Amino acid sequence: MSRKPELRGRAARLARLFPGPGTRGQAARTPFVLLVVLLLGGGLIGLLVLNSALSEGSFKLDDLQKDTKNLTDEEQALQRDIDSYSAPEALQRRARELGMIPGGDPAFLSPDGTVKGVPSTAAGAGYAGAPFVLRSPEAVVFTTVPGTSPAEIPVSETTPTTPTIGR
Repeated sequence: MSRKPELRGRAARLARLFPGPGTRGQAARTPFVLLVVLLLGGGLIGLLVLNSALSEGSFKLDDLQKDTKNLTDEEQALQRDIDSYSAPEALQRRARELGMIPGGDPAFLSPDGTVKGVPSTAAGAGYAGAPFVLRSPEAVVFTTVPGTSPAEIPVSETTPTTPTIGR
């Protein structure tokens, strides 16, 4: 009675999937285990590479954020400098240092050549806050048009005192 009962239907199919002792089940299991180990190892290596790439990107992002912060701070400092230099008090102080004086009432020329308004002269040397500066001709710096030399610029003996239109 050591004989196994004969299986039918579903039980027979299950018995064929799980071979009994003395069959080659051990040999068929080895490639499957090797495949699973290789897939798991490849997956772990892929995750390691992905994690390294994300870490590198995170470091680059951190460096770029620091650079952005530094450049923003520098931009704000430069904007403060510009604001301080363009303030009316600073402009007036620098103009006085250069010997400039406040102008008088302006007159305007219309396109047809008529003068609108009554011009007045500047306060001149009598202006209380402006130092009178007298410079020698050597101290005066002339600017020339690029491509021309100072010898090519015509110098007239008299300078016009009234504005001319159409010259």
